[in-house]
Amino acid sequence: MTTHSEKGAGPDGLASALIEKGALTGDWLPAFHAVPRHLFVPDVIWPGRAGMNRQDDRVVRTEEPESWWRAVHRDAPITTQWDDWAYTGPGRGKIPSSSSSMPTMVFSMLDALDVQDGHRVLEVGTGTGWNAALLSARLGAGNVVTVEVDEASARDARARLEAAGYEPSTVVGDGAEGYADGAPYDRLIATASVGRVPREWIAQTRPGGLIVAPWGPEYGGEAVVRLTVAEDGTASGPFLGSSAFMRLRAQRTRLRHVREYLGGRAWPADGRRSVTGLSPESVGDWPVMFAIGVRVSGAFPWAEAYGDGSYTLWLRDTAVTSWATVDYVPSREEFEVRQSGPRSLWDEVAAAHRWWEEQGRPGFERFGLTVGPAGEQVWLDSPDHVVHSAAIG
Repeated sequence: MTTHSEKGAGPDGLASALIEKGALTGDWLPAFHAVPRHLFVPDVIWPGRAGMNRQDDRVVRTEEPESWWRAVHRDAPITTQWDDWAYTGPGRGKIPSSSSSMPTMVFSMLDALDVQDGHRVLEVGTGTGWNAALLSARLGAGNVVTVEVDEASARDARARLEAAGYEPSTVVGDGAEGYADGAPYDRLIATASVGRVPREWIAQTRPGGLIVAPWGPEYGGEAVVRLTVAEDGTASGPFLGSSAFMRLRAQRTRLRHVREYLGGRAWPADGRRSVTGLSPESVGDWPVMFAIGVRVSGAFPWAEAYGDGSYTLWLRDTAVTSWATVDYVPSREEFEVRQSGPRSLWDEVAAAHRWWEEQGRPGFERFGLTVGPAGEQVWLDSPDHVVHSAAIG
């Protein structure tokens, strides 16, 4: 129940903002009103900021009801879990592990899903339950199956759904495996990102059906892709726009500390020294990180910041064989580079950046993805222009 102190910002204000942005259309407006977001947000939250991967300090509804209410009805993501429940606050944990997605993203992905009356939908990643509730309000709960790997999150989401009057099939399990018992589905939507589209998702989706999911390379950068499943068991389609979701647990990468790369020695260890005119600032935006990521496999960046605005960009490979550092200092035009191991990771990143510039600095919308039995291909402008291939391991 809404208390007097929670009045002001509310569902109507959020709906108006989403309609103005073009994210919430008339098709989804009745579902939005039927299951407002506040019914599916826990009492303890860490409000996020639109367009930024940052969280404010913890807000507890019983202690700060007005702040909680305003956060819930703002078009911004909300972290609801840290470190797979290992951290509960106060303050913030290390890695956010569950959230209520930014409403603009929620409805943009639902719009891309293009559901029609009678469609059966599989959702991967129940989270708080809001997405499953919206689908249930639109299609009927009997047409919705939602899978959540975290047992506690699934239990809480089920309770919220039932309290709102909906009982879709809620399954505790690994979303990477889909849910074969409910297949085939007309639509599949994932609320956790992947770097490889599970073959089970394609097998459980009808030919002609759609899969909407966030996809991103190891390096960084991420976008929502919409795949159409073909009769031959392949799926292909374009990327639609930027996204930033938490990784599907089955596809998380275990990151090693830099000391494991240095072999117990102090930096720069055996790093080969050079200089570069390419600033680390030029390779840090989400779209260019995506482009670099599809060209530079099995590597990831990390920035070690200092108090004066300078930082060291670390590059490491997932095989723990190679590393590189680039020292960024404001106002400088050349930057010191150190590289070690069989891969010259900064050289690879610089080459990928040159390629991106040569292609006209493409944004997400020029890329697409094709998934087949042998693996995945990322393409630019057309499936015939493959820029990255990865075999299924």
